[in-house]
Amino acid sequence: MRVEQGFQVVPYPMLHPYKDDLVLPSLLRRILPDNLRSDIEADLIRWGEDIRGPIRSLLPLTKPPSLTQYNQWGQRIDRLEISEGWHTLKRTAAKEGLVNIFYSREKYGEWARIYGFAKTLMWVGDSNVAGCPISMTDGTARVLELTGTEQMKRDIFSRLISTDPKQAFTSGQWMTERTGGSDVSRTETTAVPAPGIVQTAVTGTEYRLNGFKWFTSAADGHVSLALARTGEVSGGSRALSLFLVPMRLPLDVFPSLTDPSYDPAQPKLNGLELHRLKNKVGTHIVPTAELSLSSTRALLLGKEGQGVKSIVPVLNITRVHCSIHALGALARAYHIAQAFASVRRVGSGAEGTLLRDIDMHTYTLAEVSVLYRALAHLVFGVVRLLGRDEAGTATQNERLRLRMMTPVVKAFTSSRAVGGMEECMIALGGQGYMEENDIGRLVRDALVEEIWEGTPNVLALDLVRAVRDPSVLEAFVQWGNSILSSVSSKLSERIKSPLDPLSSTLLSLPGIFKHIASAQPLSPSPVVARPVIQLMGHISAALYLLEHAIWACANPKTEEWEVDVEVFVRWVERRGDLMKAKREVERVLNEGAGVRAIEKGIVYGKASLGLAKL
Repeated sequence: MRVEQGFQVVPYPMLHPYKDDLVLPSLLRRILPDNLRSDIEADLIRWGEDIRGPIRSLLPLTKPPSLTQYNQWGQRIDRLEISEGWHTLKRTAAKEGLVNIFYSREKYGEWARIYGFAKTLMWVGDSNVAGCPISMTDGTARVLELTGTEQMKRDIFSRLISTDPKQAFTSGQWMTERTGGSDVSRTETTAVPAPGIVQTAVTGTEYRLNGFKWFTSAADGHVSLALARTGEVSGGSRALSLFLVPMRLPLDVFPSLTDPSYDPAQPKLNGLELHRLKNKVGTHIVPTAELSLSSTRALLLGKEGQGVKSIVPVLNITRVHCSIHALGALARAYHIAQAFASVRRVGSGAEGTLLRDIDMHTYTLAEVSVLYRALAHLVFGVVRLLGRDEAGTATQNERLRLRMMTPVVKAFTSSRAVGGMEECMIALGGQGYMEENDIGRLVRDALVEEIWEGTPNVLALDLVRAVRDPSVLEAFVQWGNSILSSVSSKLSERIKSPLDPLSSTLLSLPGIFKHIASAQPLSPSPVVARPVIQLMGHISAALYLLEHAIWACANPKTEEWEVDVEVFVRWVERRGDLMKAKREVERVLNEGAGVRAIEKGIVYGKASLGLAKL
């Protein structure tokens, strides 16, 4: 039999990433004001057509980068070759304003972040991780907006947010060194003021950097942020400063870093050597390099010794981007599974039965849908706080919640999304395991979101640091209680079963964090931080789902209010594992110091740890 004969598998349709999404349209109806929503929605619909058309067609043109270190004469050239598909994706991001929208606050106000991240979410699944340099460009733009000199804001910030692909810059971020990943306290790269150069408040203070950076994403960018040591090693992270580094010179926006020896027609690496490109599990298209810095010219951002403080805005922004990227990958995988279920027929009979009409299949995808909806409302809840903070309209309590929720949303979303994507892969059977159906690439690429910008353990410790200020947790509990108190009596009767555990868990948080804050050296802190950040993710997602369900019930034009209510119920009682997360926190707290010895015995064996004495 020829392949053209017999049963023919029907390709699944390409769903629209906005119109066919289960969350975005109703979420934006709730959040955005009417005077902005119509124009934003029209752009998202147009953008969705581009995504499932010309942007998706770029996949065959998007290839991994290559590095040529020497030419045929033995000269060091470090030439980075980037595929045309990658170039086109970055140009598209600039043209679509995927950075610019965030800074168009005069037009979009506090909703600029909502709009920009909605566009970003839609293209994640087809972007081949081009969102990586976009996220770092966004973070760099924010740092320059806050601490850049007059010239930096005029000539560099404007290029970072440009919508002209010929003018737009992208930025990298160089923090990680061999001494540690997220822990930068042992940074070896040093920086000293450049000798004999007149410094001005307009151009900034020039330094020379020397060292080695272990992970440098987007090595094809125009500029980068870098941490370097300006004080003694004993000063740890307090001796680090932040710098803006041009990747190549000359660069027209760096007149202070230009000298007569530079040939504008042949820009050279700025004292940099690319040692190799990283061989990663995923994100194959992103040029991630190991590089050394030798008298690399750079400009100081902020004050000496305040590098970690100066780079915090970058981390906050890129952590939200990581959450959006994990969520967007899940959205794309779920859309594929949805579409496949609408055309794939199985079973006996002349025509078989569509997967969407098989109860077990629908039950499985319903679990994924609940997860996607919960994560989406959680992520955009934090995005809304970020937008209000940057627009200057956030209350003090909202700023405190943003500080607390930024590590939570990144840790929780990135750790949960991949499991949902794996279910979507399985829902396609053997077709899900095929590279050309894209879920495998999405899973590989999304795995890194748990690692970039802080692993779950690092983020858990950051959460504990944030809540050392009692007003932070007070702001969160007040917000949660305000949502719970807004439930109508009619709705309360329907959802009493999940409301009670949610309310009791919210009330227990002050006691949990008080226990952590007063912990002695032999207590489970910081061990308990890991289950606590998961618990906070469960609670926060539940509250945002409840907030949306309350709105849906109060708006007669909302067609799926019953679904929104049921999603909240299922998240608390089944899919969200809220009470399981709470029990794990209580277990670790109750076991005290013994948890450390027990865990070591489980991992490393008891003989070498003296556990026989326990």
